[in-house]
Amino acid sequence: MEQPQETDELVAQRLAKLASLRARGVDPFAAERFDRTHLAEEVRERFDALAESGEKVAVCGRIVAIRTMGKAAFVHILDASGRIQVYFKLDNVGPEAFSLLEFFDVGDFLGIHGPVFRTRTGEITIQVQTFDILGKALRPLPVGKQKGEEQWYALQDVEQRYRQRYLDLIVNPRAREPLLKRIQVVSEVRRFLEGRGFLEVETPVLQPLAGGAAARPFLTHHNALDADLHLRISLELYLKRLVVGNLEKVFEMSKVFRNEGISPRHNPEYTLLEVYEAYTDLEGMMALTESLVDHVTRALYGGRKFTYAGTEIDVTPPWPRRSMMELLEACAGLTRDDFATLARARAAGERLGLPMEKEHTIGGIIDKVFEKACQPGLVQPAFVTDFPLDLSPLAKKKPGDPWLTRRFEAHIAGQEIANAFSEVNDPIDQRQRFEEQRRMREAGEEDAHPYDADFLRALEHGMPPTGGLGIGIDRLAALLADVPSLRDVIFFPQMRPE
Repeated sequence: MEQPQETDELVAQRLAKLASLRARGVDPFAAERFDRTHLAEEVRERFDALAESGEKVAVCGRIVAIRTMGKAAFVHILDASGRIQVYFKLDNVGPEAFSLLEFFDVGDFLGIHGPVFRTRTGEITIQVQTFDILGKALRPLPVGKQKGEEQWYALQDVEQRYRQRYLDLIVNPRAREPLLKRIQVVSEVRRFLEGRGFLEVETPVLQPLAGGAAARPFLTHHNALDADLHLRISLELYLKRLVVGNLEKVFEMSKVFRNEGISPRHNPEYTLLEVYEAYTDLEGMMALTESLVDHVTRALYGGRKFTYAGTEIDVTPPWPRRSMMELLEACAGLTRDDFATLARARAAGERLGLPMEKEHTIGGIIDKVFEKACQPGLVQPAFVTDFPLDLSPLAKKKPGDPWLTRRFEAHIAGQEIANAFSEVNDPIDQRQRFEEQRRMREAGEEDAHPYDADFLRALEHGMPPTGGLGIGIDRLAALLADVPSLRDVIFFPQMRPE
């Protein structure tokens, strides 16, 4: 990465070139549009027809390489589809226009008109007849030279890549791929759900209570209302209000905010998909999850398999179902008796080397033990069912075993990618759950759910049996794009202030 002093010198040189251009009556920022006829990729794909017809093309993009040879110059420009070579010749453009090349810099934008041809080396090239300067870059891009050829250098500083994503997108072609795959994932999720009759809705980002998940919210203040508000941590409680309102199949794919740590699998601002369907249950949500992931995988890769971290993942339904306690016994030799009391649960966690000082619930300990002992081994798609009650205050109790709930998580490649419930629609039961969460909060459990009286009032008006599903879109996209960090599929991930 360039030193600041070197950058300042290069900026000064570019400002001098800008002044020289303007002194010649050329303002590189004056253009408002350029009528492009072809992208670079289209020129390459249609080269034979274009060359045979002699048709002129109009292309535009950013200069990424310049090679001047007396009365001629080869320039590479980059657009959204890729890069292409253009050829300037003094006899073709004229002396006045050709003299402007000395003021070109890597990073500037050009519009080019001319026919296509192949060079002696076989490279598809556009012969410049006229050109327009469409913008000047006053700050240099991270480029360098290697073996005498102009060569793009990838940004070496990972933090700079994420902080200055615009540079990353310019100089690291591979950085674009996972981000474009993320766009595909979002598009295909929406296509899948709309094709099944789900309605896409929007619910409040600013909420008087941040409910629907066990997480710490961001707090803000609304001056006109003189009221404290929270950035939402979940979409759940407002979407279920819509089910009460007789919208039977709804989904939202939007940002949620959690005031927690940052890691390769966590970003404080992330995109969450939540889906609710009346008159279905946990098994219905399993079928929906399998079908959705299968649809997106086939749309991206043309089949039901993809590779993540060197391992081939097969998403073909149906996925196996295993209970959490069954897995804990297989992975860690722990049974339900090991979690009969809070003291025994803490002892089980300590045996696995987990810190237990801040753990106040048996369910929370089971979750952490499971995450360490079992989750890494869930490589191929699988559903984990039967979560503890105090870990799942919005899920129905399991019939015949009220210590457990009708909840599942879907796991792929050692990561949780989905969470779903048969939703509580009994307002009396839900009220008791909220009261228990309030006691947990008073006992020191900061992430316990708040008591949402308005949501209870909605339930009292009646909600049908309902299945609900949540999927972290960033995590799913990172998985399908085969990248290790969520930051690789978030255009502007959260970073520490400079």
